[in-house]
Amino acid sequence: MDRQSVSSSNIASVGYDEISQTLEIEFLSGGIYEYYNVPENVYQELISASSVGRYFAQRVRSTYNFSRVG
Repeated sequence: MDRQSVSSSNIASVGYDEISQTLEIEFLSGGIYEYYNVPENVYQELISASSVGRYFAQRVRSTYNFSRVG
């Protein structure tokens, strides 16, 4: 999955697959996680948020099932 770099003190890059509704987050610490059944609007709001890390913490982290992939 292609990811785009974001400006964040915790997140390095973010990617999204529309077909599977999978959100992929690469953290600056090196971990890569996939979050499942994430609506596209959540992805769009995440990458355009004034604080990507805060949006992720409030709207994604505790809301969607995930697994570590890297």
